[in-house]
Amino acid sequence: MNISKSGKRKKSSHTIVDWPVEDRPREKLLLKGPESLTNTELLAIFLRSGVKGKSAVSLAQELLSQFGSLRELYAAPLEEVEAVLGLGKAKIAQFKAVTELSKRYLAEGFQNRSFVESSDDILNLLYQEMRDLDQEILKVVLLNGQNHVLKIETISKGTLTTAQIYPREVIKSALRHSTAAIVFVHNHPSGVARPSEDDKKITRNLVFACRFMRIKVHDHIIIGDNDKFSFADKGMIEQYEKDFDSRNVL
Repeated sequence: MNISKSGKRKKSSHTIVDWPVEDRPREKLLLKGPESLTNTELLAIFLRSGVKGKSAVSLAQELLSQFGSLRELYAAPLEEVEAVLGLGKAKIAQFKAVTELSKRYLAEGFQNRSFVESSDDILNLLYQEMRDLDQEILKVVLLNGQNHVLKIETISKGTLTTAQIYPREVIKSALRHSTAAIVFVHNHPSGVARPSEDDKKITRNLVFACRFMRIKVHDHIIIGDNDKFSFADKGMIEQYEKDFDSRNVL
């Protein structure tokens, strides 16, 4: 423990137990609530203990400094996290488990309740899971007649092109789950949520296929870095439906 010239106790970098009670992360959380803690303090509570020469707070600071942010730490490959001195396999496994639980918590909130038909709802549902992926993933959110989420499936991995997306596979999945409506979601690893020409062609083809089977396409959302693009919000889904109707297919 260190004593300052004023006689007050200073924080030790090694032993949190020597800190004033109100400064200890766990006690601070219980006294003031989790929202009062910094990212470093919350991460320190998760770590529970430090390593030789470092308190849990110091170790948490090192992690956040090395990876730049909680977001980057969450998305880091296992081998990069394992390279941090003092982090054993047990702590790493616990951290990755908590990361996955947080994703599932967000998704579970949409299960078995009315699904509000807005692009913001889709963003809340899948944003955390998809924004940091290093390849493009196309997912389909299958809904029943009351817009409850029935299932979320991955249709394609890798750069999206019309050659990779098979509308018949989407229809097969939709019919298997008695789907009434669909929302398509994919990410742009570049972070720019702007549709490419392939994105537009794929969406048009999917709307046509679903409309032929009388399955409603609510939207196609592109997830970027703190950004999104909604085909429905831009009126493009409605336009594709009009294009289909003008062909008198039905």
